Amino acid sequence: MCLISIIIPTYNRASLINDTLDSILNLNYKNWECLIVDDGSIDNTQNIIEIYIEKDKRFKYYERPSDRTKGPNSCRNFGFEKSKGSWIKWFDSDDVFMPNALDFFFNDSIHNIDVVVCKLQRVNFSTNKTINENNIISDNLIQDYLTGEVTFYVCGPTWSRFFLEKQEELFDENIMNLDDWDFNLRMLYQDPKIIYINEPLIKYRRHESSLSHEINKLNFDELKSEFLARKKHLELIKENKKANVFIIKTFIKNRYKQILRSALVADHKQKKYFFKKLLISQLAIFDIDGIGKTLLGFTMFSIMNKGYKYFK
Repeated sequence: MCLISIIIPTYNRASLINDTLDSILNLNYKNWECLIVDDGSIDNTQNIIEIYIEKDKRFKYYERPSDRTKGPNSCRNFGFEKSKGSWIKWFDSDDVFMPNALDFFFNDSIHNIDVVVCKLQRVNFSTNKTINENNIISDNLIQDYLTGEVTFYVCGPTWSRFFLEKQEELFDENIMNLDDWDFNLRMLYQDPKIIYINEPLIKYRRHESSLSHEINKLNFDELKSEFLARKKHLELIKENKKANVFIIKTFIKNRYKQILRSALVADHKQKKYFFKKLLISQLAIFDIDGIGKTLLGFTMFSIMNKGYKYFK
């Protein structure tokens, strides 16, 4: 059986990581190593991980080197450098494997494949109730991934090491938000051979410290990272012709409109920045009617605290 390297970046996850590591111990497939790369935790995350290492030497603990950029992406890249498996499973320190999550590695047919993609079950951390499942299959995969109709997340795919070693770059350490979106898309641009498992094998847990909550709270740094990632892929699509540029520009415009509306409702201090971003995205597709509505809506809101309807 082939060795699978499970690579987990972590930061202050003492209250969550037990469930993640327990789920790895409970996997039916046993030929794995788990590399946990700490991004500088100041809680007792390290102590908890050391308990697991005492139980099972397949767990390995590393601290992110001080000369590497802070963040989960540099931890993932560093973990990959330390890993030995012929297959790589990126994982997060708050998600949970189902026992059969790696059972497909009992099947020899995967050896000519670049990536195996499974579905995730999104669950509420507090109640453990299922919220929904992600969609992973499409006839127009790259375009639908760009626009969010398809999502793999970071832990849905399991990648062939041979495939990853051929890439110029793995995780972009300059991106904080949409880092998995960016990584998966760049890998998909290389036309990997994919096997889909259209059933949820991982629990993706939503909680107050999840990145999605930071986005909903209009975390400015996270949103700037999102803008950076979307601009990056718009330029890549212009070059590789893997999707319809106008559709991608329209999606980006609508995303900026959604963010500006939320910023206005919250009276966010950076609402003028989001206003500018929306106008630029509308100019990019010559949306003259949209520009007029944005100018009118922003002006009405600034003066009378009204005008939400122009950002629907």
